[in-house]
Amino acid sequence: MESSNTRPRRLAATKQALSVGDVAQRCGVAVSTLHFYETKGLIHSWRNAGNQRRYTRDVLRRVAVIKIAQRTGVPLAEIQQALATLPDSRTPTAADWRRLSERWRAALDERITQLTLLRDQLDGCIGCGCLSLSQCPLRNPGDVLGGEGEGAQRLGSDHVSNGSTAV
Repeated sequence: MESSNTRPRRLAATKQALSVGDVAQRCGVAVSTLHFYETKGLIHSWRNAGNQRRYTRDVLRRVAVIKIAQRTGVPLAEIQQALATLPDSRTPTAADWRRLSERWRAALDERITQLTLLRDQLDGCIGCGCLSLSQCPLRNPGDVLGGEGEGAQRLGSDHVSNGSTAV
């Protein structure tokens, strides 16, 4: 049974309710994407009397924020944590977006730096074509793997040489 606290909110939301198909079409995503976002706690819906999902209009802005954050490489877990700081059933504002984007800016700048270094080193790699395990600045910068023993070694993101990580 619904409490008296949720009933007025539910009645008000019903007037602006969007079906899962409506949200998918307006956001340019598949219905399955919305279901996935919902299982990850990124968006929320309720079921109407016919057991169909319904969304409030604020979900349109939330999905837009999710898509933008994903395009910049922010993991869904971080997006979920950021969206959890926003009140439910309220469209994220410009101030909310500024606050959220500030959280992701440093990580994005670091990814840009790493990708730029990778791009610049890739030209040399294509030129020589050797992929030398002892000299290749992409796969084994500074021959870090040589110190880890014989046989195949894999350089993880925690190994740093000259301020860059190997891929």
